[in-house]
Amino acid sequence: MKLPELQIPHLYNGRFILRTVVLTQAVAIVLTFAPGMHSDPWYRLGLISLFVHWVMLVTTLALSLLRDRVNRLPPLAILAACTVIFLAITVLLSGIAFNWLQVQQAPLQQSFSAFMLANIMIALIIAVIAIQFFIMHAERNQQVRAQSQAELSALQARIEPHFLFNSLNTVAELTQIDPNAAEQALINLSALFRAALNAGNIVSLADELKLSEQYLSLEQWRLSDRMNIVWEIPAQIPDVLLPALTIQPLLENAVRYGVEPSADVAELKIVLIESRMAVSIVITNPICTQGVSNGGNGIALSNIRQRLQLHFGGLAQLHTAANGPLYRIKLVLPKRVH
Repeated sequence: MKLPELQIPHLYNGRFILRTVVLTQAVAIVLTFAPGMHSDPWYRLGLISLFVHWVMLVTTLALSLLRDRVNRLPPLAILAACTVIFLAITVLLSGIAFNWLQVQQAPLQQSFSAFMLANIMIALIIAVIAIQFFIMHAERNQQVRAQSQAELSALQARIEPHFLFNSLNTVAELTQIDPNAAEQALINLSALFRAALNAGNIVSLADELKLSEQYLSLEQWRLSDRMNIVWEIPAQIPDVLLPALTIQPLLENAVRYGVEPSADVAELKIVLIESRMAVSIVITNPICTQGVSNGGNGIALSNIRQRLQLHFGGLAQLHTAANGPLYRIKLVLPKRVH
């Protein structure tokens, strides 16, 4: 059986930790009330819960620290490495727990070797079950990724003709009045379509912002004084990776549905806000209800959310809101986890 592409996800995730804690406690309850156990069940539940939660926390920490190294391995080696790490931590903590119980003079019904063997067998069973879920999760991700890529291709097919015709008209006009500007416009247009051909790639935030700037320069030539672009971007752009063509489609929506229909000068504002754990990109454009069909500003949002989910899990967010006369999009990207 050919294994799907496997990658250990980011484990610094509140939902992941909560689910793991719940499943770990469920394992503790099953072990406590297993047939043949005659000691005080609540005392056993406390000890077993303490032990299995420590195994879970230490294993999660170890996988988080070794994530980048392990993910460079082939799929089968990733499964083997995760199993070995889990078993090694189980053996280490089992030895510590047995010695601690002896010091506390707790009633022990097993010898050291029997205690260790029982814990290793239980850990192996849990590891096999976890591997099955890991493979099922990876297979589902592959299916969703393929569907997302198909939807992205369809999305590009809807967006590109509109943008292409506008850009070519702009270049044609510039050749008559400013040949140098026409040449730069063609360079920018080439960069955008090169990015479209590599839409499945992962790029740096700096490259994505540069591409967005090239796109807006084309629209600025076309719309001239009708659009006022405000950039509030620091000189040092954070080292963040994201799927290509994440920000540019948001700006394209802002221009098409907020700037083009506006009778007055429209301000398009792009702000980058950096915090300790994340980077936020806030895009603000005017709301124009005249001449705009329903659904404006939503053409690419579902696709972008899906691509962010595939790359970041639940760590990235895309929020939209209408605040009075302004439409606001906030893209939150987590900083890289090493």
